[in-house]
Amino acid sequence: MKILMVLTSHGQLGKTGKPTGLWLDELAGPYYVFKNAGANVTLASPAGGQPPVDPGSEEPAHQTDATRRFRGDPEAMQALARTQKLAEVSADAFDAVFYPGGHGPLWDLAEDGDSRVLIETMYATGKPVALVCHGPAALRHARGPYGLPLVRGKAVTGFSNSEEQAVGLADTVPFLVEDMLKESGGEYSKAADGQTHVVNSGNLITGQNPASSVDAAKAVLQQLGQTAQAA
Repeated sequence: MKILMVLTSHGQLGKTGKPTGLWLDELAGPYYVFKNAGANVTLASPAGGQPPVDPGSEEPAHQTDATRRFRGDPEAMQALARTQKLAEVSADAFDAVFYPGGHGPLWDLAEDGDSRVLIETMYATGKPVALVCHGPAALRHARGPYGLPLVRGKAVTGFSNSEEQAVGLADTVPFLVEDMLKESGGEYSKAADGQTHVVNSGNLITGQNPASSVDAAKAVLQQLGQTAQAA
């Protein structure tokens, strides 16, 4: 079982001068769901190498058992420091793809052609395509049959407008995930802010927020006929 995790390479929060990037727990939690199930996990990003990590996700309030384990895991840290370039990754080599969030994807993965082709190819071949929080930004230009938006008519979720407003960035981000999914024809749903909410629409799996990342990873395993193991 080989799983690709696609991370952002974008580290600037618009024109604010503030840093952003990957939200660590959205990587670490699913990473260990997959590793504990015996998966071979590969990390990739548009630029390759070390992706930016949102400093907010490093704050004590946002640490979890998974983030502490990740930071203390030499193999995981080396994988993070040496992510593969997305352009050099083949969809054929993997059984599923998982996109963690953080605000970075709104700027790079949302517009990245290699990411778009990867998503379209894996979806078309029936492989699980999972995206969490701001990860669904990568669906912005993805197309399905007949050139229609991939999310059109599909049940989806992602970081909600109210959650973006709650973190004070609704006027900073280039677009709102909830609005984008709706405008693309997705059948968007959400839970209360900060609560886990995962939606399956065939082999497209989306999670609303950081709290949803582990459940989204478990949904990937379920589609692959695997069972999540205890940590």
